[in-house]
Amino acid sequence: MKNCDKSVLHQVAFWLLIIGGFNWGFVGLFNLDLVKAIFGSVPWLSGLIYLFVGIAAIDMLVVHYKLGCCKFCAPSSKK
Repeated sequence: MKNCDKSVLHQVAFWLLIIGGFNWGFVGLFNLDLVKAIFGSVPWLSGLIYLFVGIAAIDMLVVHYKLGCCKFCAPSSKK
């Protein structure tokens, strides 16, 4: 495995996914959407946060695939 990307974008994407994961955990366990609870009075801001979490997921998928950071998503080496 190669070293994972240490860029600022990658780090931001990582933390957005952590926050998104906690949010989904709270939705599943307590039926409580933290993003909506915190930013519900500003609907466009909630939507923007969800959009950023989605973009972060795409970034993580692409970066981890390119770098081979995870065994199951590493590009196959052809000889």
